[in-house]
Amino acid sequence: MDHLAILDKKRKLRSKILSGEKTIESRWYCTKRDPWDKIKVGEQIYFKDSGEPVSVRALVSEVRQFYLPQTNVLDLLEKYGREIGFVPEDFPEIALRNKCKKYCILISLKEVQEIPPFNINKKGFGMMAAWIVVSDINRIKL
Repeated sequence: MDHLAILDKKRKLRSKILSGEKTIESRWYCTKRDPWDKIKVGEQIYFKDSGEPVSVRALVSEVRQFYLPQTNVLDLLEKYGREIGFVPEDFPEIALRNKCKKYCILISLKEVQEIPPFNINKKGFGMMAAWIVVSDINRIKL
């Protein structure tokens, strides 16, 4: 499977991934949503900033899934927060912001590289989709 992660352009996450400052992609959800139970070590993730073309590719080196009602979110942030790209002084606010979430997926990245940019067709995945799982990225590549 290939994965497409759409990033918040304002937070400059794409550049943090490229620089190695962010080595874990995290997704925090109220319900089980992609890529929960759909992503495996060795698969590819393509990244794009919202409104921009796809321009980064990485391989998955590890996947961790947490059921947050049974997990101390502050402990999770203490352990992985820096690799996610958060700064420690923001951990309490991040924990508070995610207190209603039930699921957290942490995806460790390796072999991150910038690739020639390309656009995608999200038709059929929903305009607000922030994660897309496809058998082959070429299915949605324009």
